[in-house]
Amino acid sequence: MLTVAVADLVGAIETSEIIDRRSAAQALAIVRDGVITGEGPTTKGRIHFSRALDADDAAWCARILTAAGVESQPVSRAEAEALFAINDAAAERTDDGRFDDLFAKAVVHHAASASGLPVPSRAVALSPDTAIESWAPTRAIGVNIEVLEWIATQMRGKRVRNRTLLTLVATLVGAATMPMASLPNVFDIGM
Repeated sequence: MLTVAVADLVGAIETSEIIDRRSAAQALAIVRDGVITGEGPTTKGRIHFSRALDADDAAWCARILTAAGVESQPVSRAEAEALFAINDAAAERTDDGRFDDLFAKAVVHHAASASGLPVPSRAVALSPDTAIESWAPTRAIGVNIEVLEWIATQMRGKRVRNRTLLTLVATLVGAATMPMASLPNVFDIGM
């Protein structure tokens, strides 16, 4: 049985009334739970296997991340962490790469904005029609080292399938003008 808080959040997901980045991160956690178990509000009305991520799961993530309540704000660390958790939970993928595209763009959107760099709106940045290279930083200059270390920590020791994210992180780190000693273990990202 759903608790009142979870039921309210499910209602918010269904109506795209995400009011802030915290509620978006909570909604993404519900998607993650559905990916893990194959059950729950985001899997109702369809066959969904546990540890599988399909096109509907990717669409849920896109709807949550581009909801009107958060569209004008940069992707938060909590939202990015929820996407890392969804990525880790999904052993099987049948979404034609949509989640990987969204995941890479959202993490880079967070990293750039947390570093004080300009980012486009979520609707533009996270759109499948927008190339990440058109807005993502291509050099480490201006990218916060702590943010790069956080991304590396999220990726370290995990089976990372997302080549776009790996390439961008490697490019940012490789282009860094600071001593590599300031980025301990950043290359141990599970390639």
